Amino acid sequence: MSEGVAQLKHEGSQRQVAVAGAIAGLVSRFVIAPLDVIKIRLQLQIHSLSDPLSHSSINGPVYKGTLGTLKHILREEGLTGLWKGNIPAEAMYLAYGSAQFSAYTYISHLLETIPPPYALPNAAVSFVSGAAAGAAATTATYPLDLLRTRFAAQGTDRVYTSLLESIRHIAKHEGATGFFRGWGAGISQIVPYMGLFFASYETLKPVMANSPLPLAFGTSDAAAGVLASVLSKSAVYPLDTIRKRLQVQGPMRSRYVHRNIPMYTGVVSTLSHIWKHEGRRGMYRGLTVSLLKAAPASAVTVWTYERVMGGLLALDEKLAE
Repeated sequence: MSEGVAQLKHEGSQRQVAVAGAIAGLVSRFVIAPLDVIKIRLQLQIHSLSDPLSHSSINGPVYKGTLGTLKHILREEGLTGLWKGNIPAEAMYLAYGSAQFSAYTYISHLLETIPPPYALPNAAVSFVSGAAAGAAATTATYPLDLLRTRFAAQGTDRVYTSLLESIRHIAKHEGATGFFRGWGAGISQIVPYMGLFFASYETLKPVMANSPLPLAFGTSDAAAGVLASVLSKSAVYPLDTIRKRLQVQGPMRSRYVHRNIPMYTGVVSTLSHIWKHEGRRGMYRGLTVSLLKAAPASAVTVWTYERVMGGLLALDEKLAE
């Protein structure tokens, strides 16, 4: 096993891993919140920008690219519009980061106890551990992810007046299953995404650390995180678009910033509808800003995780002395 793989998987206790993962999630979310709002708005936009007739009768905004969406939100909703849904998102990232890294290290340890000749290669251990950790963390935090999406989809007309009111409304009108709309697409996306991300990160991290042009202050971790995120995010992006479309289904669907979101019933029907009416471009709407978001998010997450874990280990050593 390479030194880079061993470092992420074996350093720190479960408690330290949970704390470092939670802090990394909080910091990452705050940094990328505006890009997340822009991405969600673009993903929910169904009309074609190249055909004016397709949106001539639309009562909601028509966003044109990342910069155009940013300008529109700032003009119509102010600076705070870029942080809509940040409270449930921060809660989600806090819980997700902790659950993800805890599950990843725990599952990695279990897989590495498999005796030869059944032992898995390092890349397979990273992939399986990452996929399982992603599925567990996604399921545990999915209601918060759904609330984040719905608040980010609100324009000047507020659909929900508060986080508590949104929870009450969904529970009353949609039931418990309403909090898990699009969960199937979420799991279908996160399993290959996290598997590819951790496998790529564990492979790229020692390469970056031993680069002929050394990256100072731990930025080799960030660089590995950026590359791993771009590769994995691009591979599974259509499923993320499907998840977002399904998350805003329900009785309030016509009140979001995009008034013409179609009614979808499942992953397959959503995929078919987008492909038929919007084509390949519809599946990848918002990919540019998604990559702009995913790259720094992963970089900040792994950089913060490594720094916090280093601080916790140093503190333990100091207390032990």
